[in-house]
Amino acid sequence: MKYTIALLAGDGIGPEVINEAVKVSNAIAKKFNHEITWTPALTGACAIDAVGVPYPDETHEICMAADAVLFGAIGHPKYDNDPSAPVRPEQGLLLMRKKLGLFANVRPTFTFPSLIDNSPLKRERIEGTDLVFLRELTGGIYFGEKGRRDGGETAFDNCVYTRAEVQRLAKKGFELAMTRTKKLCCVDKANVLETSRLWRETVQAMEKDYPEVTVSYEFVDAVAMRLVQWPNTYDVLITENLFGDILTDEASVISGSMGLMPSASVGEHTSLYEPIHGSYPQATGLNIANPLATVLSAAMMFEDAFGLKEEAEAIRAVVNKSLEQGIVTEDLAAKGATVYKTSDVGDWLVANL
Repeated sequence: MKYTIALLAGDGIGPEVINEAVKVSNAIAKKFNHEITWTPALTGACAIDAVGVPYPDETHEICMAADAVLFGAIGHPKYDNDPSAPVRPEQGLLLMRKKLGLFANVRPTFTFPSLIDNSPLKRERIEGTDLVFLRELTGGIYFGEKGRRDGGETAFDNCVYTRAEVQRLAKKGFELAMTRTKKLCCVDKANVLETSRLWRETVQAMEKDYPEVTVSYEFVDAVAMRLVQWPNTYDVLITENLFGDILTDEASVISGSMGLMPSASVGEHTSLYEPIHGSYPQATGLNIANPLATVLSAAMMFEDAFGLKEEAEAIRAVVNKSLEQGIVTEDLAAKGATVYKTSDVGDWLVANL
């Protein structure tokens, strides 16, 4: 099979971790007799520096023409530290989601047996954790009207959702739940927010179409608490944009490192696969970043975008093997153990596929 993949390395450590995912993907393609064409494109701070905008039209055209997008990370201190900057890297990410119709962020959280004690949570609380968040990506407060009034002394951000936006995200949640343990949790703040009441009534109306799925409804603050108490009681969770942004970052550390969790953004056009971590600018060029989340994002790409489950399982198996044998970067290395560079980990994965 032949595949064209848009390669958006982005900023900071993005190019470094993307490079290792490309090496692993090429090795898998060779092993299973596939052909991959990589098409690099600019996004984020590097795109602003080059052409003045964070998501250029040329990049969008490349993404639309591809079978999938593999994405690194965006962000740079010169924009993070300047709240008045008129153009920001994150604007490119929001625009990309909107133009590609990426309305559902699929973000799994699971544990690795060899790293169970790396988690900040106790072993007995997290063993068996295997949950998936579906976060709505193109609506809510991030996309609502925003601005200043009263001479800049008052700021506002409007949170807006339509029933159709809730339905399409919830439909994916129900469908995913049917392939797992048939448990779905709708996370909202329906005791306070009108948008959350729309979410709850919309999901309730859809229950009849999925009679095998057991649905629970929980307030976002309660879920935030339970994620650190008993995360293994959850399976599939659906929620709006802001809540999902916060809760998925909280859930990500359950595994022991943000450098381990992959994600996918899916919707109307080309699907995008990326690690959940940021650009980590302090580590740029040091060859110390953990590439495994990006490699596992490539595994999600092979399985979900291309339907190549065996190839995805091969990647996950070699990642697990690397963890078991301690072939890891500094964020995961045991005290006194050998610390491997980003590129060393990638080379080891390729050699052991």
